[in-house]
Amino acid sequence: MTTRALRERLLPAVLAAAGVTLIGASLMTYAGSGSPVPSDEAAEEADAASAEPTIVTGPPSLEIERPSAPSIDGSSPPSPAPSATPDPDRVATRVVVERLGIDLAVVRPHGGSATYPQCNVALYIQELSQPGNGRATYLYAHARDGMFGPIYERAILKKHGGPRSMIGMIVQVYTSDDRMFVYEITEVRLHQLNLDAAIGATTEELWLQTSEGPKGTPGKTQLLARLLISGPADHGEAHPKARPVTCA
Repeated sequence: MTTRALRERLLPAVLAAAGVTLIGASLMTYAGSGSPVPSDEAAEEADAASAEPTIVTGPPSLEIERPSAPSIDGSSPPSPAPSATPDPDRVATRVVVERLGIDLAVVRPHGGSATYPQCNVALYIQELSQPGNGRATYLYAHARDGMFGPIYERAILKKHGGPRSMIGMIVQVYTSDDRMFVYEITEVRLHQLNLDAAIGATTEELWLQTSEGPKGTPGKTQLLARLLISGPADHGEAHPKARPVTCA
C-alpha cells in the first residue's frame, strides 16, 4: 500500500467532530485511578495543545542499557540492528519499559476505528508495520495507572525529571514468533496531531503514544525509538496473558 493510500485509509479515523486526534481508535483519556485530571492542569494542557507542537530531542546515549528482566534467551546471542528476517505474520505481543514500570500485553484493536480503546493492554495500529519488518511499529495505550500513565506523568505533569528524562530509556517489544526487539528512546514529541512521521517511515522505528489530558484533548505524546538489537525470547515471556477490559 502506498503512503498516499495509507493516509487516505487512516484519514476518516484521524478527524473527529470533537477535534483532531491521531486516530479514532487511539483517543486516550487520562483518568489516573478513575479520577479526572484536575481542572487547572486540564486548562494548561488545552492551552499547550493549541500551540505549535513541541519536540524534545536528544542524542542517542553512548552507553546502551542492556535489558535485565525479562532477558533474551542465552541460547543465541542477539544480533545488531537491523535485525530479524521480515515476517508478514509477526505481531507485537508485549511491551516493557522497565524504568517506567510499564509491562503490558499488546493486542489487536477490537472493533472499528471509532471503537474506544480497551484498558489494561496496549494496542497496535494494524495499517502500519510490526517489529523487524523495516518500518514503523506504532503502539498506544491509555494514560492511566498500570498502562502508559508513567509517560503522561513525565511528559505532561513534568514529574521525575520531565519528558527529557525518558530519552535513552530502553523499550523491549516481544512478538508472536518468540522474538524480542530492543529499542532506545531518542525523541519525545508533545502535542502531536497526526501520524505523518510514522506513516512515512522507511527504516525500523518504534512509536509509543498516549494522551495528554481528559477526553477531547487533541494533542498526543509520542515517543520515538530506534532499534538496537533483537534475538530469540522465551515463549512464555513473549506470550503474556492479555486481560483487556472495557474502560470505565
